[in-house]
Amino acid sequence: MVSSSTHNGSGVQHVVISDDIAGQRLDNFLLSYVKGVPKTRLYRAIRKGEVRINGSRTQPSYRLQTEDNVRIPPLRVAKREPKTLLSRDQAREEDLNERIIYEDRDLIVLNKPTGIAVHGGSGLSFGVIESLRAVRPNEQLELVHRLDKDTSGCLVIAKRKSALRAIHSLLRSGQVQKTYLAVVKGQWRGGDSITAPLLKQVLQSGERIVRVSEQGQASQTDFDIVDYFPSSTLLSVKPITGRTHQIRVHTAFVGNPILGDVKYGNEAFNERWKKLGLERLFLHASQIAFQLPQANAPLVVSAPVDKQWAEGIKQLSGER
Repeated sequence: MVSSSTHNGSGVQHVVISDDIAGQRLDNFLLSYVKGVPKTRLYRAIRKGEVRINGSRTQPSYRLQTEDNVRIPPLRVAKREPKTLLSRDQAREEDLNERIIYEDRDLIVLNKPTGIAVHGGSGLSFGVIESLRAVRPNEQLELVHRLDKDTSGCLVIAKRKSALRAIHSLLRSGQVQKTYLAVVKGQWRGGDSITAPLLKQVLQSGERIVRVSEQGQASQTDFDIVDYFPSSTLLSVKPITGRTHQIRVHTAFVGNPILGDVKYGNEAFNERWKKLGLERLFLHASQIAFQLPQANAPLVVSAPVDKQWAEGIKQLSGER
């Protein structure tokens, strides 16, 4: 139980923590103490400093201590409206916060949804980075790396220039480990590794495309089989180099294009599964790992797959 709770005229509560609450995480305490308030609203209140411990800002993971004074702002439960995750024309802070899977003073790791560009351009007014900047105007946010529009998963955004420089240095020296999940057509025939060189080209139509070519840059992608399905294979993929469209081109090169890839994929295979509702690109950046110079241990962040991906795997594994 809580030792005491006081209110002021503005609706702010000040809660003094008792011995039996001590040791609990701040976010878990708030979820049980303030009933019915969405998690995203609570985390936003903590991040903005509306929730304070003994007058100071803190993190959701803070462990409460006996006699801590917790400031809790008035948190109203608003009627939730139907929403889209990120739109071209507006950014919604709640939508973005639901996508944040890790954050500290240096960086944010976002679980980017499929179908959303990482930045505006090519007719898109808003991408992920513009959306984040719109709801966090006082922060200097920069993309650390990119994901294709239709690829979902781990996307790192730097909050400090020093962090941006540090991770870029790690990327150049091959000290950032990225792992993807991919569903490819047919039984995998590419072995443990593909080293076909890749060359960027621009077609007469202006479309940019990547092909395997002896004149291309050295490229390596490593593969592990996760599961076989009747007409496809689920792979764990580690790009050793970081070329444009590398995973998509390497898998297509050996005859196992990624499900839902409209640029490098198999049209008939895609269309067959599209009719059953599988319309996304089945490529997901499932994990990223690296260690900043000042850190005591590597940072390893994993991004869960979305509902459409999970339902797609059920269909693929259960086909007859």
